[in-house]
Amino acid sequence: MKIGLLGTGHIGRTLARKLAAAGHDVKVANSRGPDTIEADVLENGAQAATAEEALSDVDVAILSIPFNALPKVAPWVKGLPEDVVLIDTGNYYPGRDGQIESEWAAEQLGHPVVKAWNAIGSHSFAINGKPKGAEGRIAIPVAGDQVDHRAVAMGLVNDTGFDAFDAGVIAESWRQQPAAPAYTTDLTYDEMGPALAAAERHRLPKRRDLSFEIAMERLGEGVPPDADWNLKIARAINM
Repeated sequence: MKIGLLGTGHIGRTLARKLAAAGHDVKVANSRGPDTIEADVLENGAQAATAEEALSDVDVAILSIPFNALPKVAPWVKGLPEDVVLIDTGNYYPGRDGQIESEWAAEQLGHPVVKAWNAIGSHSFAINGKPKGAEGRIAIPVAGDQVDHRAVAMGLVNDTGFDAFDAGVIAESWRQQPAAPAYTTDLTYDEMGPALAAAERHRLPKRRDLSFEIAMERLGEGVPPDADWNLKIARAINM
């Protein structure tokens, strides 16, 4: 497939590497220009591009950027043909993004949106992929209103080394957002369904804030937690 990817943060850079390694034709762009994209992002065959170039003549467009940056790319996205599958990997954080959510994103972009790769931690995504059928393979939920677009995204999730779990329509994607039981808890396919069903929307803000408070208290401001610590805290609080 021809894939255009905007964003070279922790998730975006891994997507570029994994999807290119799986044989897809990947063009990747960031907000600073193609010359600033690091060599390791491109080492499996992804090509550096401008944002406009990355979203031109593609089957799939992937946005791996902060929620509050979506309006900046909306003019390019609104020009995509209807059959292009648009995937958003981002998560909503009120301190950074203001009062916006997934359905708002679809309205801003003027194109149906599929949510995928937003419920996996960046470290786990980078190193914990396994071949299809491997024991203990981690599952990633995929939500979107159009069944055919959701199916394409699920196929790409499998290509990146994870089991894709059909999480239904975009209005239910809050179940895979920060502080939900399915969020960054590295669940298997069989565990994912019960975790999504167990999510309680009114509890998510408090759990999300608690996670940040614990990290600040234990580690200090600006010190990122390591992957094992992150997983333990996510499972203790989110589940």
